[in-house]
Amino acid sequence: MVAVEQTGQEIKPASRKRRPTGHRTSVLKRSVSVGLVLFALIPPNSARCWLQDFGKEVTDCQDIVDKTWHTMGSFWINSRCDKCTCKTDLMECCQRMPRVHASEGCIVEYDYDTCTFQVIQMSGRAIPCSYGASLK
Repeated sequence: MVAVEQTGQEIKPASRKRRPTGHRTSVLKRSVSVGLVLFALIPPNSARCWLQDFGKEVTDCQDIVDKTWHTMGSFWINSRCDKCTCKTDLMECCQRMPRVHASEGCIVEYDYDTCTFQVIQMSGRAIPCSYGASLK
């Protein structure tokens, strides 16, 4: 139903207020920015890797950390928690343990037997701390 003023002019019903289109753009920009920041925090899959190129086909590789020999096609985790692979003409190793940045008053304890770490307060060893981690 449409109301009519005494002057004979039609009064239109109040429409819902719409947010300006700039608001939607602003929300979109913020969402994209947050998404990019979160994406940057995801560690890369391949970690930090290095190659030892033999320049010729080989049947065995020697781990440069442990000095152990491994047959071509095998993979292993060495005492520094690096995952290594012996390929036909090279050896590839990738770090699995991150560099940990502990908050003030905290220490990082690495366990190279299980390839894990924990960040704890120096004063109370049972109290966990906040930290950041990155591959070297």
